Amino acid sequence: MAVRPGNDSPPAASTLQQQAPDADVEAESVRLTALLLPTVEGHGLFLEAVEIKSAGSDRIVNVVVDLPENQTGSVNLDLISDVAHDVSLAMDADPHDHGRPYSLEVSSPGVSRPLSQPRHWRRNKGRMVTVRRLKGDDVTGRLLEVDDDGIRLTPKIPVKKGMKPKTGDPLTLLFTEIRKGTVQVEFTHLDDTHLDDTGDEGIQHDARPTKNTASEA
Repeated sequence: MAVRPGNDSPPAASTLQQQAPDADVEAESVRLTALLLPTVEGHGLFLEAVEIKSAGSDRIVNVVVDLPENQTGSVNLDLISDVAHDVSLAMDADPHDHGRPYSLEVSSPGVSRPLSQPRHWRRNKGRMVTVRRLKGDDVTGRLLEVDDDGIRLTPKIPVKKGMKPKTGDPLTLLFTEIRKGTVQVEFTHLDDTHLDDTGDEGIQHDARPTKNTASEA
């Protein structure tokens, strides 16, 4: 009888047990995304993600919503609250819910979110960003333009402390050259237009739907 080499041995039972819950969570996230998409879009928002985490015998469902990519600013608190209410109703009416208790959180992405998709870059047009390139030094500058292929920015040239900031010539970077990007928090634009960096991004709304809550009213 042939002997299977050690590197090709089947996964241990404990590994398979760990992979199964992960697959279940991913499948449930995909299902809830399809379920909640019409509700979120009905408020004129983009459904960024539905994230599920276990909390003992309960689960935490985090629904991340954002403004469309052609809008600037952040999702305000009142709109977050309205969306949370309607998302809660949609989950209460879910015919395929398995009955496991959950806590619902609805939030919008904060400035700490990595810029990993073209729509993320478009949403932050006009902001100061740092670009981590696959090759070469990082670049920090004002994001000017975004298209399907990449971005264009005006680099900020490092100067000694106390000196007036300098900017370089506009630079174009392809998405294929970019590892990731991040938004730099600032309180005043170069043209003295105040940016909404301390607004409602990242605000969370906690809700406990009556159908799935142990402490029903």
